[in-house]
Amino acid sequence: MPSGAETHVVEGSPYTETDVIPMAGGVHTLWVEAKDDRGRWGPSADFTFFVALPTGPTGRWHFDDGVPDSGTTVAKDTATEGTRHDATLHTAGAGWSTMARRGEADRSLWLDSAAPAEQSAYAATSEPAVSTKDSFTLSTWVYLTDASTSRTVLSTPGGQAQAFALYYSGADRRWAFSHAVDDSAAPALVTSEAEGTDPTLNVWTHLAAVFDTHRDTDTADDTIQLYVNGRPQGTPVKLAASAASQNATYQPWTATGGLQFGRSVIRSEGGQYFRGLIDETAVWQRSLLSDEIRQEARVAQDDAPANELVARWDATTATGTEIAQGTPYPVPAMKLSATGAVLDDAGNGLTLDGTSGYAAAQGPVVDESGSFTVSARVRLNGQAMAEKPDGYRGQVAGQSSGGESSWALWVVKWADGLYTWEFTRTATDAAGEVTRSASVSPASELAETDTWVDVTGVFDAQEAWTQTDPLDPAQTEQGMGKLQLYIGMFPVESGSNAGFDAVQQGGGELGIGRGTAGGTTGHYFPGDLQQLRVWVGAMTANQVLHQVVPAATP
Repeated sequence: MPSGAETHVVEGSPYTETDVIPMAGGVHTLWVEAKDDRGRWGPSADFTFFVALPTGPTGRWHFDDGVPDSGTTVAKDTATEGTRHDATLHTAGAGWSTMARRGEADRSLWLDSAAPAEQSAYAATSEPAVSTKDSFTLSTWVYLTDASTSRTVLSTPGGQAQAFALYYSGADRRWAFSHAVDDSAAPALVTSEAEGTDPTLNVWTHLAAVFDTHRDTDTADDTIQLYVNGRPQGTPVKLAASAASQNATYQPWTATGGLQFGRSVIRSEGGQYFRGLIDETAVWQRSLLSDEIRQEARVAQDDAPANELVARWDATTATGTEIAQGTPYPVPAMKLSATGAVLDDAGNGLTLDGTSGYAAAQGPVVDESGSFTVSARVRLNGQAMAEKPDGYRGQVAGQSSGGESSWALWVVKWADGLYTWEFTRTATDAAGEVTRSASVSPASELAETDTWVDVTGVFDAQEAWTQTDPLDPAQTEQGMGKLQLYIGMFPVESGSNAGFDAVQQGGGELGIGRGTAGGTTGHYFPGDLQQLRVWVGAMTANQVLHQVVPAATP
């Protein structure tokens, strides 16, 4: 990818010299063509060269070393580059959780005691994990439970100041990455901040931060950059220029303290203790490219993105007026509507009349700017659907967002006997107007009635897409974030409207059997539902086959 360009003039004709950085190691071929001042192309030439593989992380902590109440107090550094820096857990409020980003049997660092005396917990290495004078990258997953004040995720202290801090700012109500311009008692701070405020609590979010010296000794071009769920937040911030605007002078410096997980350290005093979970932390002694950060946000495990089940409502085991939530995450039960929703005593699940019946809980359960998967096992009532008008849309499940559903699974009636499943995402502005929408539905495969089927929607925040205007093929649009729909184990062709690059977070009602669209709540689903499940992470076709379909089959 081009990383920099300079314009030169030779014999009165300008030309641009551009740096190109290969995105992967191995053998590469560069094709070049010359063009004269009359626009005529000359013969092409190709150059084959070898690019060394990029260096791996100099530190990686999976935080899967212990189980809750095990007494284990060391988190191993499992990286293979450089020197190992194991982290030690400190105080009784630090431990392990089974709620972790890589799914079943994984663990994470737990810093979420309800006891005030134990809310100064953290973990730390004894020595620096990176040189803060040279380019470095931080990557970690966080699960924030308390935003009442600032909460530090990662930091490395010097004698008086912190060289860097990756944290939630209570004052600005957003994620931030800061760098101190010197190791003094009150240094100027240069900060790269998240574009959005009020991050969602009790969800997994990927954070990354890059300090880039651009491989030279000119400090004027040193920058910092924050990423949230693989997305760069604004443009890189130049440290020297930002320091000058604060009447300060920036000079790279080396912090001597160990890497801190879950606290800040300023003038040897700890503070801004994190509340929640930290998992899958890694550091590199180089600046990662944007594509590399997106790959890190996928949490690759066995050559596939890892996923974690964060919500499950199983209606086949429920009785009374609510469906309990079956994971360790603090997600509420689904409460049934007063009419039109009945739990079948025979274990068939939830029956919805398609007129007034639904079940609802307070959402959201995932950070929707990142990747997630949602699946419902449903049976469409053929007779009730036949009575609906053409164009009717019934929502199987979805997360509300003002007057729309930020994500939803639907059934759509096109004509008598012609029904299809659909997965959608919708973004709105502050006034509730739709600013972006995307959908996936089969072009030919019809939804069967009176038959159980697993309908699964996947949003992959790291997948790139290119869409072409069908009315004007010359007009194309590119972005990151794509929808995929599975009916049973079979993927549906994504089509031309599956790209969704908006940052949209739903809130409020997460419902089964009804939804919100066009500013109105309704769109009742006629049929039965056995279970609804939500994962953080984008499943592949193979994962849908092995994780979704077998588990849902009675």
